[in-house]
Amino acid sequence: MGDILVGACSWTDRQLLASGWYPRGRRDAEGRLRHYASRLPVVEVDAGYYALPSRRNSELWVERTPDGFRFDVKAFSLLTGHPTRAESLPADLRGTDPGPLRRGRAGEGLLDEVWGRFAEGIEPLRKAGRLGTVLFQFPPWFAPGDPAEATLEACALRTQGWPLAVEFRHPGWWEPERAEATRASLSALGASAVGTDMAQRLPGSLPPIAPVTRPSLAVVRFHSRSAAWGRGSKEDRFRYDYDVTELAAWVPRLRRAARQADELHVLFNNCCADAAVGAAESMRRLLTRPCR
Repeated sequence: MGDILVGACSWTDRQLLASGWYPRGRRDAEGRLRHYASRLPVVEVDAGYYALPSRRNSELWVERTPDGFRFDVKAFSLLTGHPTRAESLPADLRGTDPGPLRRGRAGEGLLDEVWGRFAEGIEPLRKAGRLGTVLFQFPPWFAPGDPAEATLEACALRTQGWPLAVEFRHPGWWEPERAEATRASLSALGASAVGTDMAQRLPGSLPPIAPVTRPSLAVVRFHSRSAAWGRGSKEDRFRYDYDVTELAAWVPRLRRAARQADELHVLFNNCCADAAVGAAESMRRLLTRPCR
């Protein structure tokens, strides 16, 4: 069975900082990361979606974490076709017409520059063996079809040499009649499919699956089961405390995935106060219990 690393999708969330999870004396930038890494073995860098990662920050993260710790970096919004604010770009790139950016589009020159700077920002993590994966979460309107397949192929070419993970938010990718083709497509591209846990019976609900499409890494993200998913505020969507029975129901599925991959990352995205880190620590305890 492969290693199962469980963590949260942020260690800098303001509500987590206010929750008291970080002890006194460890609430500065260095102390927070060192404390987090002493409790959990993997974390998602959600900030990569909102701004291009900084090489200097990556160097500091390497210094402040032990060997074997993993950072899963979420791809910048423009790289996945999400609306992007011009202000989120580096200052020297902000002269671009904001209209296309608001539609998640950019000219080839700007896109090349953004790809290059993203790669530069995460290089210290990759070089040090701390880069778990780069997560490309595509938007809800990214539906199955030839244009989407072409986008995925272009993404795989751009990310050669990176550990690539792909999360779909359009439910069509995992409908029963399409799921096997989705697995095969991601496997051919060398990408890890991202499984999800979320509220069910909503228009955009994804099934609770843990697909394995790359033998080196599988990824599952727990988004919360809030009924406000897809329509409420950010806090409403992610305000959810998993109870132990909900977590325990996932244990057999996660163990099956771990038997097919060298490493499985289980990440909790219900980042409201200390709910995500609490769920991660509970899941770690459940997974270390003997199999029945």
